[in-house]
Amino acid sequence: MKKKILIIDDSALMRRVLCDIINSDDRFEVTDIAHNGEEGLALIGSKSYDAVVMDMVMPKMDGITVLKKLQADRKRVRVLVFSSETTEGANITMEALELGAIDFVHKPESIMGAHNEAFAKDFINRLSEVVASRIVTGSVPKLQSTQRAVQTAANAVGTPGRMTNAPRAAGGRKAIAIAASTGGPRALQSVIPFLPKEIQAPVLVVQHMPAGFTASLAERLNQQSQLHVVEAAEAMEVVAGTVYIAPGGKHMHVVEKRGGHFIHLTDGPHREGVKPSANFMYESLAECGYDSVVCVVMTGMGADGSEGIKNLKSVKPVYTITQEQSTCAVYGMPKAAVTNGLSDEVEPLENLASAITKQVGVK
Repeated sequence: MKKKILIIDDSALMRRVLCDIINSDDRFEVTDIAHNGEEGLALIGSKSYDAVVMDMVMPKMDGITVLKKLQADRKRVRVLVFSSETTEGANITMEALELGAIDFVHKPESIMGAHNEAFAKDFINRLSEVVASRIVTGSVPKLQSTQRAVQTAANAVGTPGRMTNAPRAAGGRKAIAIAASTGGPRALQSVIPFLPKEIQAPVLVVQHMPAGFTASLAERLNQQSQLHVVEAAEAMEVVAGTVYIAPGGKHMHVVEKRGGHFIHLTDGPHREGVKPSANFMYESLAECGYDSVVCVVMTGMGADGSEGIKNLKSVKPVYTITQEQSTCAVYGMPKAAVTNGLSDEVEPLENLASAITKQVGVK
């Protein structure tokens, strides 16, 4: 049976193009269209859909308002949003993901762009991921105060994990390396803000995302966190207490020189179909002066990270924490790590910050 799709967009031409793209795939069928958020919300309230494709900027009711109402009404809906590449568009997209949208796709600047074969392929791939995703219930936790967040994470040190037979990460200089994809931007809000500022390691993050969006992700996480969160830049020094988000469209490596560690960005080919690639990040840590690495594999499609962790484990102590299935939007990357025998500890999303802190320690 074909998956039922609702399109919410105020552009008649874009609705037509999307209908053609979606209906050309035997797995999907556009069963309804709405001209604005108000119409779309009414349809969602009266019918059932496997996924909703929604523009963000519309008359009468915009996409953000729709998502807020869906969240307030506890409606379980898989949403793929359209976004623009402008700074404002990136910020709106990040807010949409925080409000429960599962993924986003660039809205073409013209109808000609929408007819592009590459756009159609990317759109269908993302739609299939959204349709197959798990709707993770519950809102992103909010920090009540900086002091409370420090105490929560610090108290977690020494708390047994779910797999208590796993070894504790080795001593000495440590790095934390996180990989995430579909569902990751929202999930990271349940991890990064809960890491204490006294944590004894830098935090490196590869979130699969195109260029133009990781700066907004870093900015929003920085506003919520005790750690300093930045979009990584070439030659930036890697220090404890800072989170480095790999820039969209670039591979992030860590290199050792002059007695320190620094970011090195490359524009090489995609790996595992993605750029940035967590595999490259993990493998670059094999050549660095860190005595051990805590790897964290979070929600996402595919297997990015597993090969890199395997290679890293062959040269130095590695402790791998994977996100538990029921809390993942897509249980792909964590599953690959578990299946390949790379996971030392499995934790639900809300426990990841505590598990990381336990392994690394605080000052």
